[in-house]
Amino acid sequence: MKRDDRRQQILDALVRDGAVQLDELAETFGVSKMTIHRDFDDLEGEGLLRRTRGGATIEPGSQFESDFRFRNLQGHDLKERMARSALEWVEQGMTVMVNDGSTAAVLGSLLPEKRPLTVVTNNDAVMEQLKSEPGITVLALGGRYSAKYNAWVGRVTEETLATLRADIAFISTPAAGDGHVYHMDDDITRTKRRMMDAATRSVLLINHLRFDHTALHVLAPFSEFSAVITDAQPSESARAQIESVETELVIAE
Repeated sequence: MKRDDRRQQILDALVRDGAVQLDELAETFGVSKMTIHRDFDDLEGEGLLRRTRGGATIEPGSQFESDFRFRNLQGHDLKERMARSALEWVEQGMTVMVNDGSTAAVLGSLLPEKRPLTVVTNNDAVMEQLKSEPGITVLALGGRYSAKYNAWVGRVTEETLATLRADIAFISTPAAGDGHVYHMDDDITRTKRRMMDAATRSVLLINHLRFDHTALHVLAPFSEFSAVITDAQPSESARAQIESVETELVIAE
């Protein structure tokens, strides 16, 4: 098997299972463990996986988030449930901010149901979905394109956000714990923060498995969100942290 084909199959397995084991891959492909080590090294260098003891994963870590292309292929039903719950916070005529992320992209695809709207976004997938929709005015935030997040980030993005105001901002995150929301990328964190500052209220979208985790950068405490929308009951500690600051917890069932 060619190297590129083997590495594509490794990525396919990561999308399917979330993690892979070095020993199993070496046996499956009939190659040495050193060959798989080199595959891991190259894929890690491209930001496509995170090395673990004896294997690799695309699950987030304190300084790692998987590529948008992978996240976009995972858990669509769960994301749609959360997006449907988020849609209930949107009213016709609003100005809505939508951040980066695959769950936010699903929400973007549903927003025409609430037209007319003005949608401000740095999420390239949302821009593509909405740019030709009648009744939807899209303010596409420019800046520096990040392929990893399929989003526009950086100084230009942040400066533009400083000149805008919105009724509501939908913010997604890969980590929340100890009463706060986190992200592992500084550019992404700053853009989310600017969106929150520009909106009258903010709503958090988070997979329940992302509770009780931290990442490198603090975004905001739970108290700055009007609601936290998730796909299943979080842990008791996470629930207590949210309810203690009187933020609404919404389970998208």
